[in-house]
Amino acid sequence: MNDLDHSLADQVLARAEAGFDQAVARWMDWLRIPSISAQPAHRADCATAAAWAGEMLRGLDFTVEILDTPGHPVVLAHHAGPAGAPHLLYYGHYDVQPADPLELWTAPPFEPQLVDGPHGKRVVARGAVDDKGQVAMWLAAFTAWHQQTGGLPVSITVLLEGEEEIGSPNLEPFVMQHAARLGADVVVISDTGMWDIDTPALTTSLRGMCYMEVTLQAADRDLHSGMFGGSALNPINALTRALGQLHTAEGRVALPGFYDGVIEPSEAQKSAWQKLGFSEHDFLAEIGLSVPVGEQDRSALERLWIRPTADINGIWGGYTGAGSKTVIASQASAKISFRLVPGQDPKAVAQGFRDFMQARVPADAKLSFQEFSSAPGLQIDTSNRFVRSAVTAMEQEFGREVAMIGCGGSIPIVESFRRVLGTDSILMGFGLQDDKAHSPNEKFEVACFRRGLRSHVRLLGALSQSE
Repeated sequence: MNDLDHSLADQVLARAEAGFDQAVARWMDWLRIPSISAQPAHRADCATAAAWAGEMLRGLDFTVEILDTPGHPVVLAHHAGPAGAPHLLYYGHYDVQPADPLELWTAPPFEPQLVDGPHGKRVVARGAVDDKGQVAMWLAAFTAWHQQTGGLPVSITVLLEGEEEIGSPNLEPFVMQHAARLGADVVVISDTGMWDIDTPALTTSLRGMCYMEVTLQAADRDLHSGMFGGSALNPINALTRALGQLHTAEGRVALPGFYDGVIEPSEAQKSAWQKLGFSEHDFLAEIGLSVPVGEQDRSALERLWIRPTADINGIWGGYTGAGSKTVIASQASAKISFRLVPGQDPKAVAQGFRDFMQARVPADAKLSFQEFSSAPGLQIDTSNRFVRSAVTAMEQEFGREVAMIGCGGSIPIVESFRRVLGTDSILMGFGLQDDKAHSPNEKFEVACFRRGLRSHVRLLGALSQSE
């Protein structure tokens, strides 16, 4: 930027500071709407949360539509910037997780509290960080630009969905249907985190997912364990015996071909991660553990960010109620998730799991499988001008180098944006590890909200000047 451009950005930042208390108040107003997408009783609340966002955007001179889907509505809005300016697609979600267990909250989850913490004030409420807080952050950046200049320095399309917390079942069909209206130079997403309270981060890799359920059927009914035990196949025994072979003694996933295509990290990546000073001991201590698991020949951040995993997420069968009931169940089931990395084929992994199980159960066992979700891992190109502008914006705001980090979780829509729209994403989030997303007493630090808001102000200014 030239001096005049810096001066304008400084004016917008000053406007953002002047309106900061109002931005926090608007954020807290949105948090009061219990937009729990998983629970039918809150369907109307989801519509109210979408309408709230729509009105906010209309006040900034966006053209706004609230579009129905088979589930919860999508907010689609557009603001035309100056001729020739870049076009950004901002994505977020207004739905939140259920608040259960309610008794563990220090205050009602949809009555946001502004409380003191080690880093200053924080807002505690369901959705505080995931994702209403992070969306409200960039809405406040739009507001500051609009109030100071009467418009926005780039063209912006906003896509807000209400089903992210239930797997976004209707989002990709929506994106495919409206692809012509969603075309942009880059997608901006704030639904990730920083390295720590003082260190900004860009997420540059996401693990994909293959999530399956397996059921092992044996006899045609539950059996008396005294009359049939020792002769009839026990499906719980057979299923757990097979699943117990998913990992080798060295922590590797034992499916044949599982690691085919896995991309090794570069020496530069490993060196950068080593400089972050990550303590696996402290990471595990926060959750009451002390001994790491997984591949023994890999570093902690490799295992968390760019190595694939297999985990049994649930297992059931037989009698689990109070007291005793001595039966051999007729069937047993388990849910298994495979976190995948770039280079792996989710379909090949799913077939590999089917073959693995079929080879390890008795001939009398009948196996059935259900596949719930499937998405490949993804690597972000950090060399493009949009990512470079995001790095510049955050380094100007924080006064320190941006950490290029991975994410062990999945954001499937990022892969959908790339595949359907041909558009890459900037994963520029401001949450912290201890924000308790999805847990009781979810919070978002006001300091993170402020620096995120200011970073988005700077990003818009930087992109308006980039070539």
